[in-house]
Amino acid sequence: MSVLFPHHDGSGLYVSNDAPVLGETVTVRLRVPAGYGPLAAVRTRSNPDHEPEWTDAALIGSADGWDWWQAPVTVRNPRHGYRFVLVHEDGRVEWLNQAGIHTLETLDAEDFALVANPAPPAWLRDAVMYQVFPDRFARSAEADQHPTPEWAIPAAWDDPVDPVMPGRTQQYYGGDIPGIIERLDHLVDLGVNLLYLTPVFPAASNHRYDAAGFDSIDPLLGGDEAYIRLIEQAHARGIRVIGDLTSNHSGDRHEWFRQALGNPGAETESYYYFTDAENTRYESWLGTPTLPKFDWASEALRERFITGDDSVVAKWLKPPYAIDGWRIDVANMTGRLGEVDLNADVRRLLRETMLRINSDAILLGESTNDAVSDLQGDGWHGAMTYPSFTRPLWGWLSEPTGEPYLTAEGEERTEPWFFGQPIGGIPRYTAREFVDAVTRFTSGIPWRVRLGNMQPLDTHDTGRFATNAAPGAVPVAVGLSMTLPGVPVVFAGDEFGLTGADGESSRTPMPWSRQTEPELAEHLAMYRELVGLRRAHPVLGSGSLRWLHVDEETVVFVREGADESVLVLATRGGADAELTPGALPCAERAQALYGDATLAVASDGAVALAADGPAFAAWSLPGVRMPAA
Repeated sequence: MSVLFPHHDGSGLYVSNDAPVLGETVTVRLRVPAGYGPLAAVRTRSNPDHEPEWTDAALIGSADGWDWWQAPVTVRNPRHGYRFVLVHEDGRVEWLNQAGIHTLETLDAEDFALVANPAPPAWLRDAVMYQVFPDRFARSAEADQHPTPEWAIPAAWDDPVDPVMPGRTQQYYGGDIPGIIERLDHLVDLGVNLLYLTPVFPAASNHRYDAAGFDSIDPLLGGDEAYIRLIEQAHARGIRVIGDLTSNHSGDRHEWFRQALGNPGAETESYYYFTDAENTRYESWLGTPTLPKFDWASEALRERFITGDDSVVAKWLKPPYAIDGWRIDVANMTGRLGEVDLNADVRRLLRETMLRINSDAILLGESTNDAVSDLQGDGWHGAMTYPSFTRPLWGWLSEPTGEPYLTAEGEERTEPWFFGQPIGGIPRYTAREFVDAVTRFTSGIPWRVRLGNMQPLDTHDTGRFATNAAPGAVPVAVGLSMTLPGVPVVFAGDEFGLTGADGESSRTPMPWSRQTEPELAEHLAMYRELVGLRRAHPVLGSGSLRWLHVDEETVVFVREGADESVLVLATRGGADAELTPGALPCAERAQALYGDATLAVASDGAVALAADGPAFAAWSLPGVRMPAA
């Protein structure tokens, strides 16, 4: 049977204002199981300017078997960390931070945190993102009028993806923006409301991360006029649109780079890291010569790319385009090279410009590994990051088949790809280890920022989750992505059950002609239901998170708010869980929302949950009652 512990997080149940200004006093609340302790005192400990500051909490009352304490915390730094200290009457001391409850003093880095920088737009919490790789999504009749570019290896829509270089980056299917427009109703039917396009600028590759310019849309995709039509028609359907921008590098065909290459003293020389007097050698992304790296010490680059009124960042946020934000490629490496670290400068400049041009736009950064140090609320609203959800999910719910695949070099491998890590394939996690990993990689991120983190099963840079998913595990994975804190992401094709061994081979053309096949229709229906679950219950976007039960096969948690709570069960091997009395107030009023599982409530309030695995299930519950202050 589960054990109850005190709880706090950054949601509205526990924090009076998650968007304070410096100097503002915020009320923070702690929820303690009745009879826990008994406690002699509860305090908060902050560390403003790296000097401890304490406040006393007062017991304000009890409701549904929980005691509620509250304390004032004055926000003295842009990221103001705090933790709770519980003093037991027998002299024991416990510390509560985002990593959980501890008997030893805890790290400042894992404190709860209030962020005094401007908050992300409220709509981000209600977003379900759909990611499109333009070359592979849909091809309109207009695409037939475009000549095949000189760099490209043309492919028919039903040709298999070529995973070996040069096909890996040059195979060209000719998907375009008018094709995306023609398929917008698919997004409406699926229920998503945020469209993210990987780069749409002219380039010399199918992925377009080697931009030859940032001032126009690739004519092969339909040009500026098609982009404007896409945004207008998406907006008319209630779908926002964000772009993808490379702040770490340009392509080697970019006019800025061509002007400076071999031309010392050129106007754009300062934009890049040239390493010889002749400007013929230069730093690039991971040594790739086609991706010369930007030098963000250049004030001229900052103005032209970010800060100027006609800068790249500003242009596309303004009408007639009016995109709804940016995903920044290689955000983790931007401004960083050896002893140089200008990353904070760049992300803050990006945020300042976006606030000036469109305060309702979002800013997401790619940070594929531990993103904690960059995700403190001063720049990115959230991140495309993998260790806080995606990688642990793969570890728990995968069952590799050993099917061979080809690398970029044409070598055959049977060891499954795992985010580029040479660790012998996909690690095997239990459900408990899944939760431990999620907790580890989110405990240093302010709650408000965590809610903006993208939560994909896979993306254009990864293999498809379905490639190695255990039988029956895909609905479990999709359900978790829709119900845990963060922004759910559907990579185009996931809803069709597409597979792909690694990042490039996952970029498969959409099989539009197959969507009426019974098996695919059932898969699509599952996605529609689970996206619909997320959209219909706002608490899944902003509510509190309490883990209620974790064992080797099963996780049970509840997302809680004042108006509604949603109970979630996810299991791989089958669930047989009992929640202690008081763990889930009002469980007798639970209403099933999704899945095949049973919930029974005993006379003392204990809750029994059972399901054959794999399974995902959710129930609606009344909101949390709090005593009046």
